[in-house]
Amino acid sequence: MARITAGLSTSHVPAIGVAVDLGKTQEDYWKPVFDGFEFSKKWIAEANPDVVILVFNDHATVFGCDFIPTFAIGCADEYAPADEGWGPRPVPVVKGHPELASHIAQSVIQDDFDLTIVNRMDVDHGLTVPMSLMFGQPEAWPCRVIPVAVNVVQYPPPSGQRCYNLGKAIRKAVELFDEDLSVQIWGTGGMSHQLQGPRAGLINQDFDRDFLERLVNDPVELAKMPHIDYVREAGSEGIELVMWLIMRGALNKDVVERHRFYHVPASNTAVGHLILENKDS
Repeated sequence: MARITAGLSTSHVPAIGVAVDLGKTQEDYWKPVFDGFEFSKKWIAEANPDVVILVFNDHATVFGCDFIPTFAIGCADEYAPADEGWGPRPVPVVKGHPELASHIAQSVIQDDFDLTIVNRMDVDHGLTVPMSLMFGQPEAWPCRVIPVAVNVVQYPPPSGQRCYNLGKAIRKAVELFDEDLSVQIWGTGGMSHQLQGPRAGLINQDFDRDFLERLVNDPVELAKMPHIDYVREAGSEGIELVMWLIMRGALNKDVVERHRFYHVPASNTAVGHLILENKDS
């Protein structure tokens, strides 16, 4: 059967993608950010996943005000890099795994989660920046990807508890798939940041570090955190962190923490990153 062997979380700051694309990763400002992912690149080369389920939020690239699914899963053969206003990023086309994606949709919908099935979708920095952080600049991405898009842009977003439970349903679905596949699940977005209003530029390091610790060691209680706490403590865009709970819900209760990284600032946000492995994998 297929199995989820590991999960990771990472911020998906668009300026990180620009730094990669323009060859600025070793400049004084950016070098500390990319140094934090050196271990991760070596780790994933050894882990060699067949498929990554990548949880991200679309930034009004595919889903606008006319159509806002709470949860959507990509079931296409491939996904082109999106043009977010300045041309598509110069990164490879993302190859999907429609068989596993369709199986997950079938299983998760039967478990009472209403996923929107998307058969054509371009993917923006929310998905491609994490790929660049983990894999660098290859000619082709070394694994298949199943995009799972979550609405954390337009009120109301899903609760942390709902996201955590969705992770559990995704794990169940993966383990019911007959093909022998090594699967990872990534939760992206965050950490604390606010892009507008009187609190623009907010970064709450204490909240971020506490969130990382609780995500590893006390996710059941962390999942109960209400929306207002994310907004108050982590800024209006801090709600993206609920997507990390989908990743954590798909893993065992007890995990091995392989890597933790936190850096302030990158552009106008904090960057957080975790790699977690299931203890029995």
